[in-house]
Amino acid sequence: MRTVGDVSERRVSTEDVQRAVDVLCSPSLSAIVDFLAYASPDGDGSVVVANHAGAARLDRHDQAEVLHGRNPVANVDPLAYPTWADERADPSPSNERNAYPLPGRRLASFMADARAPDVVVVHTGRHFFPESGGHVGEHGSLGVIQSRAPLLLSGAGIARAGVVATHARIVDVAPTLAWLAGVDAESMHDLDGRALDAYAQVGARHVLGLLWDGAPSNWLLNLADTGVLPNVARLLDRGVAYQGGAIAEFPSVTLTNHTSALTGVGPGRHGVVGNIYVEPATGKRVVPNDATTWHRSGEWLRPGVSTVFERVSAARPGAVTASIDEPVDRGATHSTMAVIRALGGSGAGSAGASGDALTALLPDPRTSAVAQQRWVRDSPEFAWGSQIDDAGLSQVLQLWARADSAPQLTWWNSTLTDAALHAGGPGSELALAGLVDSDTRLGIMLDHLDRLGVLDETVVLLTADHGFEGSDPECTGGWADALAGAGLRFRDEGAGFLYLETG
Repeated sequence: MRTVGDVSERRVSTEDVQRAVDVLCSPSLSAIVDFLAYASPDGDGSVVVANHAGAARLDRHDQAEVLHGRNPVANVDPLAYPTWADERADPSPSNERNAYPLPGRRLASFMADARAPDVVVVHTGRHFFPESGGHVGEHGSLGVIQSRAPLLLSGAGIARAGVVATHARIVDVAPTLAWLAGVDAESMHDLDGRALDAYAQVGARHVLGLLWDGAPSNWLLNLADTGVLPNVARLLDRGVAYQGGAIAEFPSVTLTNHTSALTGVGPGRHGVVGNIYVEPATGKRVVPNDATTWHRSGEWLRPGVSTVFERVSAARPGAVTASIDEPVDRGATHSTMAVIRALGGSGAGSAGASGDALTALLPDPRTSAVAQQRWVRDSPEFAWGSQIDDAGLSQVLQLWARADSAPQLTWWNSTLTDAALHAGGPGSELALAGLVDSDTRLGIMLDHLDRLGVLDETVVLLTADHGFEGSDPECTGGWADALAGAGLRFRDEGAGFLYLETG
């Protein structure tokens, strides 16, 4: 069994892992356990996936060897459930019906880092676990719906191809942005992702990257097509959308995939294996995805990992880049998190001060010209997301006050979509309001670029970090008692990251 951390003497026996696997693969837990994964005891970098129906070994090239029963991730179709209607007809599909794109390479990357758990439990889409941090709307799975982020390219140099039956990966975002901003594609051969050049040409004066956190790809395209999101439709009229979206790295959670999007490498290389994990050198719990820690994202990156901002600066000295409301900001000329770091200080004890500094920068959502006030009143999550995104819009408009001083690369992370989808779930009125308000802010930005006379000189990339599924409040329960009853000692971080304890 692999050592948990190159700098740690802690070892977990194959026998302990197998005992945990035997417990978690019980049919009695099948309603909440989609499958589990762990590093192969062969030590060859492959990963074993297992559930109550069978097990398989996956290599880094997505080749599978069935060990017994059936392969829990046999369907690897990235275009499964291709429309919103398909999703709604089969919400939170069972393991037998679900698809798991690129399972071997995604799980192998995750398990390659020393911070990864001994066993990771993948929840079923229906599992509702608020006592452990779960929500009405959920993500984190390897499944196609939770893993599919939208991907649209629009504007200067982009073919007007509409919706095309293909897919990309979240790790393709950084090399694509960098290439569009003037970085030679060959210089990025070291990345896991690649520049998406099938429908794009270089030459735009400005590059604008937009991440709508958690925005579901199929629903987004449906709402654009039906006129509910007119500004997303405006982008699509001038470009292309990938029907299969951009496949998230595993786990399909926020900071893992923000980091993957902006570095072009998976968690096995950048080190941010989840929103919560254990640092093996210290045994301490790390929570990088939090308002009090977002500004410290550079601390989580493994040595040798570069952000898209650093690559653009290296290739184009003097180029101006901007990172708006984005944790993964290292190297950006202008950065929201750099302001937070300056206001809150640095080092131990700074998190609270920085959190207060962030709050002080946020506008009152009750006076927002964009936010739908019904939901501001009724949903604290919606109110908070509206604050973040109104502040982001204000920053973007200030940076783009004049065309001659605007950044060559701007990255703008929006939070409301994720907050509203967690609170309401996909298809809900609350989640719809979050998407509509985000579309309104997008329209304000596009109109501003048009007034500056640079809209036709700008290429826009719109994506997210993961998708969403709705959980079932009737599908509850956990696995802690069953593991403890088998005599196992463990830490369960991030609701499914099992670090087995020794000694």
